Amino acid sequence: MNESYKIPDYQIFSANLKSCAANSSIKVGKCLHSAVIKLGLHSCLLVSKALLNMYAKCKVLDDCHLLFNQITHPDAVTWNIMLSGLAGTRVHDTEVMKLYNAMNLGHNFKASSVTVAIVLPVCVRLKGLKLGKSVHSHVIKSGLESQTLVGNALVSMYLKLGCVSGDAYKVFDEMSERDVVTWNAMVAGLLENGLVFEAFGMFKQMIKEGILPNYATIANILPVCASLEGDHAYHFGKEIHCYAMRREELFSDVSVVNSLVGFYSKTGHMKEAESLFKRMNSRDLVSWNSMFAGYTSNGEWFKALELFREFNSLNLTKPDSVTILTVLSTCANLQNLQAGKQIHSYIIHHPSLCDVTSVGNSLINFYSKCGDVISALQSFSLIREKDLISWNSILDALAQGQLLNDFIQQLHAMFKEGVKPDSITIVTVIQLGADASQMCMIKEAHGFSLKSNLFPGNREPTLGNALIDAYARCGKMEYASKIFECLSGNRNVVTCNSLISGYVNSGFHDDAEIIFKNMTERDLTTWNLMVQAFAENGYFHQAIDLFLDLQNHEMKPDSMTIMGILPVANQMASVQMVKQCHGYVVRSCFKDVQLKGAFLDAYSKCGNIKSACKLFESTRYKDLVMYTSMVGGYAIHGMGKEALQIYYKMVENGGKPDHVIITSILSACSHTGLVHEGLKIFNSLNAVYRIKPTMEQYACVVDLLARNGRINDAYSFITSMPVEPTANVWGPLLGACKNYHEVEMGSVAADHLLKMEANNMGNYVVMSNIYAAKDKWEEVLEIRRLMKMENLKKTAGCSWIEVYGKKNVFIAGDTSHPLRTSIVNMLCNLDKQVKDRFQL
Repeated sequence: MNESYKIPDYQIFSANLKSCAANSSIKVGKCLHSAVIKLGLHSCLLVSKALLNMYAKCKVLDDCHLLFNQITHPDAVTWNIMLSGLAGTRVHDTEVMKLYNAMNLGHNFKASSVTVAIVLPVCVRLKGLKLGKSVHSHVIKSGLESQTLVGNALVSMYLKLGCVSGDAYKVFDEMSERDVVTWNAMVAGLLENGLVFEAFGMFKQMIKEGILPNYATIANILPVCASLEGDHAYHFGKEIHCYAMRREELFSDVSVVNSLVGFYSKTGHMKEAESLFKRMNSRDLVSWNSMFAGYTSNGEWFKALELFREFNSLNLTKPDSVTILTVLSTCANLQNLQAGKQIHSYIIHHPSLCDVTSVGNSLINFYSKCGDVISALQSFSLIREKDLISWNSILDALAQGQLLNDFIQQLHAMFKEGVKPDSITIVTVIQLGADASQMCMIKEAHGFSLKSNLFPGNREPTLGNALIDAYARCGKMEYASKIFECLSGNRNVVTCNSLISGYVNSGFHDDAEIIFKNMTERDLTTWNLMVQAFAENGYFHQAIDLFLDLQNHEMKPDSMTIMGILPVANQMASVQMVKQCHGYVVRSCFKDVQLKGAFLDAYSKCGNIKSACKLFESTRYKDLVMYTSMVGGYAIHGMGKEALQIYYKMVENGGKPDHVIITSILSACSHTGLVHEGLKIFNSLNAVYRIKPTMEQYACVVDLLARNGRINDAYSFITSMPVEPTANVWGPLLGACKNYHEVEMGSVAADHLLKMEANNMGNYVVMSNIYAAKDKWEEVLEIRRLMKMENLKKTAGCSWIEVYGKKNVFIAGDTSHPLRTSIVNMLCNLDKQVKDRFQL
């Protein structure tokens, strides 16, 4: 009794081998194997099982096979170890099934519940429903169906193979005993099959039956809550949160808190996610990754990058591929090339990350979004095992960079590698074809998609939508319309929007309206397109009615809606409408610089230059559009000096002028007699900015000189132009000849104009007025004769003004205005006062 008990050698070896298996210490395990052979313990079945388990867990399958074949009388546990080792690699699934069949042919033992639990997930990976049902049949014959472990494995298998109502529910209902794993399998499986409400119902039933949820239940049900619509998602998630807090063993589990952080992130409640994260006693890599992903998905990219820097400085654990993918996505969204390159450097110094294909794909996407296509190509070339996503990513990068030749080269390389394109590849080809106006490219992609059964075989009409958009952008509306008809029964809102957009841009507004009226579902883009269609077609009241109607349909106008309705306000000279739209934008907190530029333009065109100036001065960050709009506004109001001040202020701040702002400033100089300043700016185009003048800018210079009495200089300028002058260039000269009674020069300008624009009524009228001013009535009669020959009639002049929100229209010769008498009397009084004022 006093003698100390000595543990047998085979038990010591078994324990040590088990430890090696847990730590994947293959070298130590082989040393122990050598010692086992020397001591003659290899004949012991317990030691043999421990060795077999060690080799299986360390995934050294060749040695595992040799050892298994040496065991003369393997029992069920030995077979299970071998099956588990093969199944664990996830690449020997076929061999697992062969071994399982061989096991069933033996007569000395039967497959156990553990065997079934190992084999059924393999059936799922092989997508073998028949294999799974065969195993199920064997389970029934062996009398194993009453065991909970087997029932759980069967439920999970059927759900993962999509057999919900007929098989999974049947097994579940027939189970005599269910544990928490059973319920978790049902909740997770239903969620995988997109049956969100059923999954939530199963969770409720679980609670009713008194089954206590564990950490896995919480991890399964929170994504269900996040996928619910409206406030229900947040409220149900909060309830789960409260339930977890009441059970200390749950709330202390890091995976439960990680799931809660993920839930709040997905529902956009980052403050709650931050609060949970900060209060965590212990955090694992999943905790950090959840926060990185939350910030990134909610557009808080600066916070994501800041948190990653904090994580890196703490040096708690190394980031994994998930971390890298999220942070690279953040850098891409911020277009932070420097930070992304630092991440890339980290990847290069960690070979385990370099070998991950998804990391390489993310690098391509990052460099592409930052506009560095060369680095994207280099990253692509360094991916050892390229998948379809790799090829799609580099093709998308080249398409974004408009590198047509490189794109075609990579596409050919993809085919040579034997990689089959999917619908995403074809959509990229189609979009680049549309951008580059390459109809042959679009048609080839269309033909390939038909041969490959990608179109119209897709459930989602993404490919069809891309084809409609591409054909429409290339002006081939008949092709776009045919594709639209082919998608009958498989259309979505985007399909209709693509065709409406094509019709609107092609000027077929009636066709666009027909599609709009037949749509059962509309989004804001649909409404925006139709507002644009009515506005462009001159149907201003219909555009306003539609703008109001979309709000009645509980749609909130966005910046594109406002951009669409502002031209209507401009055309109607309705400053009241502009102010209403501006007020809505301020209340909605839109931060779109282009929108501010549009409001500047609208206020100016509606005669309210003070509001335009106030908006310009209150805008902190001004882009070229803002400067252009302000210059244009001052130009319209004849405030040339103010326009010049804005222009020079932009140049001083480092802004580079484009053709639009140059044209605006030249127009301002022309209308206010600033000839010297205008010529100086025009001469700076080529001398300073290396910009070739446009025909419109040549016309501005002619107007600048001619309007200010320098008729001969204007004519000399035209004749010395390096390009052939158009009617737009001769027109200002003719107009100035009328003002300065230059008959001969006017005749020269008119000759050129009548050759270029024989049907332009304005040219005839101006020339007729020039002759009449000089009492050259024969020439006047000749002009009128030419007008009759061309069957030209002068269009009645029209003007309008908004007073107290009401539009007043005046047409030459029209006497229908209700206040006509009062207006005429007022004009007579003003005329008399002007004459009396200057009477000598």
